Amino acid sequence: MIDRVTLRAMQQFTDQSGNARVKKLEESKSWDKNLEPELFSSWLDIGLQRFDVNSQKLKFVIDTPPPYPSGTFHVGAAAHYAEIDMIARTSRMFGFEVLYPIGIDRNGLPVEIYTEKKYHVSIRTTPRADFIALCKVALDDLEAEMIQIFKRMGISGDYENKYRTDDERYRTLTQSTFVEQWNNGRVYLGTRPSNYCVDCGTTIADAEIEYRELPTNLVFFEMELEDGSGKIEIASTRPELLSTCQAIMVNPSDERYGSLIGKKVRLPIYSRTVQVVPHPSAKIEFGTGAAMVCSYGDYNDVLLFKELGLKEIIAIGLDGRMTSVAGDLKGLKVKAARETVTKKFEEMGIAKKVERINHRTPLCDRSKTPIEIIPLEEYYMKVVDIKDDLLKAANELHFHPAAHRQILLNWIEVAHDWPVSRRRIYGTEVPVWYCENCKAPFVPEAGRYYQPWKDPPPGSPSCSRCGGKKFVGDERTFDTWVDSSVSVLYVTKYLEDKKFFEKTYPTQIRPQGKDIIRTWLHYSILRCLELTGKLPWSDVWVSGLGLDERGEKMSKSKGNILQPLPIFERYGAENFRLWSASEVSVGSDFLISEQKIAGAGKFLTKLWNIARFVSRTPIQSKEPARIFPTDQWMLAELSSLVDDCLKGYADYNFFIPANRIRDFTWNVFAAHYIELAKGRAYGQEFTEEEKISAQYTLHYALRTIILLLAPICPFITEEIWLSLYSNESIHKQLFPAKESRFQSALLFGKVLMEFDSLIWNDKKAKGLSLKESISMQIPVELQRFAKDLKVTHNLHD
Repeated sequence: MIDRVTLRAMQQFTDQSGNARVKKLEESKSWDKNLEPELFSSWLDIGLQRFDVNSQKLKFVIDTPPPYPSGTFHVGAAAHYAEIDMIARTSRMFGFEVLYPIGIDRNGLPVEIYTEKKYHVSIRTTPRADFIALCKVALDDLEAEMIQIFKRMGISGDYENKYRTDDERYRTLTQSTFVEQWNNGRVYLGTRPSNYCVDCGTTIADAEIEYRELPTNLVFFEMELEDGSGKIEIASTRPELLSTCQAIMVNPSDERYGSLIGKKVRLPIYSRTVQVVPHPSAKIEFGTGAAMVCSYGDYNDVLLFKELGLKEIIAIGLDGRMTSVAGDLKGLKVKAARETVTKKFEEMGIAKKVERINHRTPLCDRSKTPIEIIPLEEYYMKVVDIKDDLLKAANELHFHPAAHRQILLNWIEVAHDWPVSRRRIYGTEVPVWYCENCKAPFVPEAGRYYQPWKDPPPGSPSCSRCGGKKFVGDERTFDTWVDSSVSVLYVTKYLEDKKFFEKTYPTQIRPQGKDIIRTWLHYSILRCLELTGKLPWSDVWVSGLGLDERGEKMSKSKGNILQPLPIFERYGAENFRLWSASEVSVGSDFLISEQKIAGAGKFLTKLWNIARFVSRTPIQSKEPARIFPTDQWMLAELSSLVDDCLKGYADYNFFIPANRIRDFTWNVFAAHYIELAKGRAYGQEFTEEEKISAQYTLHYALRTIILLLAPICPFITEEIWLSLYSNESIHKQLFPAKESRFQSALLFGKVLMEFDSLIWNDKKAKGLSLKESISMQIPVELQRFAKDLKVTHNLHD
């Protein structure tokens, strides 16, 4: 079961007499969480986290999600990263050379907001260069705290090569890959109706929108038919967009309006006329069944304007206020304009009623502000024309769990081309200049970091269209997902070190949360496929969301966040790691309970005391000539344990080994085998041969248990390992291998443990202590265990 490398390390272990670690193990009655920082430092000293690209081992590269240092890194997020560390440790113990990068995401809107709050400045009034300088240092303290959290919970990543998405090297890669895609015709500049967040002041992608059912007014009002033959009643949640109305839409099967199709209607207030048009998207049951087609109330309006060839009218500006086309509403914010026009309808006598309804409203996922749809010129990456390729790629990836593949497939089916430019300041700049004369774009060569908002184009170029020499730089930045989507290319040194890249790409795994499948996962596949022609990883590991005890998402505004560092100080990182692995199967949402985190310590105390007991028996590293029946049964149970755990580890489902090891250690090894073997291990009424067999099996079982548990609980397993078995870290060892010996002994396990319980219950019922003698007939099928049973339970005929 124990591999040769591990066995050699054990055999070279020096004599334990006088070993301070052994003494501490024997004297302490519970696991000491204060040992954790010292043990972590020792892993840095031995270079556990280092990656050797020239190693002969197979490479295993993790595309670690670079966290954003927001100040709200709660225990749910910490649990996510603890399990990513388990992936790294598991892979090392499977024999891989592991690249486990540590990166920090420092781009985008949250940085800007944090900077404004921290330094009491405004992005709109602070010179751009000064604001960028503030942003560069604003997050340093939060980043330092995040790294402290990582180290305190035992994250074994490559801190020596930590990267930031706002450093020059990273931004050079982002721009270079954009230039490559531009040159390949995969990026275009286009003006189209765009999702716009007024508070953030920028375009946002479909994937950055969340929908909520929010209360709003449904306003019913009348419009007169142009020919004077009657009126039509309209219902709208966006009456402030009346000035942009270009048609009245009714369902062709709605008998109420059949005679009105083709007629013209006069818009109140603005005195323009629009036509009544039939369209199947009109909902007969909503409002009056007759609705305005405006530019733009929702995405359906966008489709209708395109389909019907309508001319758009823009009534909402980038400042979130009504434009001059709205007449008297000019300058009002949307909500005020909505209220004003509703009152105007009442004054005109055309208002019929106002209903309070819950309406599905698109919100910016950052600011939670309702988005507006405004035509803007932006850069787009093509998605729609390669949808089939993306679906094929999604089906080729190995998902953990498999069910989460469907989230990606569903999104690809409805995804549009991706707007990648943003009207913000702190981010990777769009590397484009424009000819002052004809506005033709100039895109420079890849390989450098460009800041067009302040620098001239490189090389004194001439315009390719008109020959002009004067250029103006683009002032926009990229969507942060443009940076994040090439994280795997950054850690594998794409465009930087060809040999390194060839040895490490494609990588093995992308671990991430299910809430960013539509963004990070989707965009990474899109870009990496186009840039490299290959999927960036073979596997995708998706974790669920950490929720509070009521099942609600943790957030600062709700006041339900549990911070990791105080949890580690109270209970230790080992408690936390064991809880995170054993709480729920991979991919499922999980409830965060401080009580359960504390409760995980019971098993650590049990394991520590098992090690204390086993440490009192001599270590038999060489297998004895004869293995006795009870020991054969334990070795067979261990083989089954190894098989189950390795299957769980191979699927990166730490719920399986965490719970299997805990159940086996507590309810089989400690409760039954140790009780049956300890008398023999001490030599009472047994031969030397019988004693050595028990001693060998006790240590063999403990070694196997801590080797299997090491990726989940790296601290306690390291301390026990170094105390008893080797001078070399347990994290330099391989997993034990499954063996097929003594498999027939498994048939006796259930009967044997049931017989133990029968005796203990009988003694309890008779008021006897467990040491007192009792008369009990040993079943025929358990006669091979008779000697151990008699000594353990003090049985007599």
